[in-house]
Amino acid sequence: MKKILHTILFSLAFLPFLLNGQDPQFSQFYSNSLYLAPSFAGLTGLNRVAFNYRQQWPQIPNGFETYSFAFDRYFEKFNSGLGVLILKDQAGSGHLRSTNIGLQYSFDFRILNKWHVRPGMHFLYTERGIDFDELLWNDQISASGNSPTSGEVPSIEDVGDIDFSVSVMGYSDLFWFGFSIDHLLHPNQSLYDYEFEEGNRGYIPVKYSVFGGTKFVKNEELLQPIPSSIQIAFLYKQQEQFRQLDLGMYLYKNPLVLGFWYRGIPLYKSVFNRDAFTILTGYKIKNLNIGYSYDFTISKLIANTGGSHEISFSYTFKTKKLKRKPRMVPCPEF
Repeated sequence: MKKILHTILFSLAFLPFLLNGQDPQFSQFYSNSLYLAPSFAGLTGLNRVAFNYRQQWPQIPNGFETYSFAFDRYFEKFNSGLGVLILKDQAGSGHLRSTNIGLQYSFDFRILNKWHVRPGMHFLYTERGIDFDELLWNDQISASGNSPTSGEVPSIEDVGDIDFSVSVMGYSDLFWFGFSIDHLLHPNQSLYDYEFEEGNRGYIPVKYSVFGGTKFVKNEELLQPIPSSIQIAFLYKQQEQFRQLDLGMYLYKNPLVLGFWYRGIPLYKSVFNRDAFTILTGYKIKNLNIGYSYDFTISKLIANTGGSHEISFSYTFKTKKLKRKPRMVPCPEF
């Protein structure tokens, strides 16, 4: 079964003329907020370094592995944030990989006494590649042993293109809501040349994301001045016919965080309706956040994937004293 799943997975991923792929995803999407939306650039009001790693379906040989590194900085004088995001996703014995390197900008302004708005934009270079010589095709398999050559037409080793995304987010002390639109330039990731562009189906489709939530802060008691809160949040994504909803909550009791998430769309009849249940544990102090989450697969692949592991790390620091305390978005850090 593992070999069958492995073969199906990368046959589909490798042939862009059969399938339009989806973007990599993170269960801890707020810990990788620059990947979620460029409006989060400069979110903390300080300088921030973040690293995320996700291992998806470890029981499948050479399953998906995704890495991201981000740095963003707040510029008090201009009420603006700048961010840099580097992301790499790799899977399969042929090392099918996607690499994104982008620059982000956001601007914060007040529209009401307690409400702020943060539009953002993201320019990036995206590249896709594969090690064709590492793949094994059906015409290489025989009873006497595998042949070293194949009649399959070799692909391009690497193809690159540019892309652009936009987002906007509104927030107060207790609520936040936003949306982002990715792949507005429809970058080409086909590993084959086409004589006519209309025959090329290797373009990344536009992705729409809507996110938001609220925060409940428990009043501190005189003899127990330990801050605690409950945060409820959601993320809805749509990319062509694929739809996904992440819905869950965070429980915070200084310095520990516990989160529970469900990934699926209730009442929506689709083979992709039920995906995973996620549990998260985190450690959060003033400048440091460390989180670990595990996805329990609840789809029909429940016995064959091994779930998914994810680790997040972020650290904030300041280089000079701010004239005023920065406005903080109340969304989670994981």
